[in-house]
Amino acid sequence: MAHLLNVARPSMSLAVLLPMLLPVLLAACATPTATAPGPQITTPLPQARFASVVAPETASPAPPATLASPAPAASAASTQAGDKPDPTGTTTADESLVSVPVAEFAASTRESLRETAVWLASGIDGWFGDTPFERGGKVSAGLMDLSVVKREGDKVDVGLRVNARFRLPNLDRLGYVFVGRDNEREIVTDTPGALTRQDQRQPVSSVNNKFFVGLGRAIDDVFDFRIGVRGAFKPYVQARGRLAWNLSPDDRLDLSQTVFWTVDDRVGSTTVLSYQHTLSPVLALRWLSSATVTQELPKFVWASSVGTYRSFGQDRLLSLEALINGQQGSGVGALDYGLQARWEQPVHHDWLLAGVVIGHFWPRPLAQEPRRSAWSVGANVKIRF
Repeated sequence: MAHLLNVARPSMSLAVLLPMLLPVLLAACATPTATAPGPQITTPLPQARFASVVAPETASPAPPATLASPAPAASAASTQAGDKPDPTGTTTADESLVSVPVAEFAASTRESLRETAVWLASGIDGWFGDTPFERGGKVSAGLMDLSVVKREGDKVDVGLRVNARFRLPNLDRLGYVFVGRDNEREIVTDTPGALTRQDQRQPVSSVNNKFFVGLGRAIDDVFDFRIGVRGAFKPYVQARGRLAWNLSPDDRLDLSQTVFWTVDDRVGSTTVLSYQHTLSPVLALRWLSSATVTQELPKFVWASSVGTYRSFGQDRLLSLEALINGQQGSGVGALDYGLQARWEQPVHHDWLLAGVVIGHFWPRPLAQEPRRSAWSVGANVKIRF
């Protein structure tokens, strides 16, 4: 069983029209290829979860988000425990857009990340048995993502996410352990990564990021049960069920339902619905929506996004998304909505990538305040290890 470590306005009528018009406008401007489908990307959409979790691949916290686009580079493929990545990277595209000192620093960082991941995986595995980690243990699909975002009127936000898949031979028979540091509320409610405050370019406070650890068990890739603690030993429990329907060769519908318990919330529930439509081998649409309610706060907190994703090959991806979120009974309709565009591409071989994002939002957090307009810009760097 594989295991996963993720370390880390205008008027309301316009808000309703934006999600409907966005896919049509971008699809009209795109140039889908009519040739036979090429390789497929499995992770073109914003990742479902950025928290640090050691868990089975099949039990990742949000519904699956697959889409037609170019495949992940070979550098993110499985590597046996103890192996080190080639610091120069191996790819058919030898193009480098960074200077030699930057490339050398990135290669050193990549090797350190790899060694740390192997050390952590073998250490966790040793807690659960005497089988040496070298006998079937491995780390694969490693990724570090460093981002900087500035929204007009707010402070600069810096985010660091680290992900890797662990195969832990001593843990296969027991379930899985999850551990890490992320937004406390979004961990407990099981919020999809694409709908987190950080990904929706909302103000984020590091005070809300807490360490967490726990034990989970997956059943038939459909049900997932967890018990854990976060922050100052505050317990929480989660039970999640997921269903997926392939409506046609080009259409997929995913439903995820998480029931959770905490001392403060008592019982709560998060429902996530995702619909994806493939327009061509390089162009796809996705609608993602979630709603959370608890006994302590019996009013829905909701968020939604509609996006178009266009691949240009070699891990080059352009996306345009309409985002909206709010809370039932807030008195302002949507608390925040807007548009954002992203571009990402490799800058050194196939393992060092960089991206930029620009967006325009119309927040109104309080009914007493007028809705304001705010631009947002950001950049990120990714290292595969």
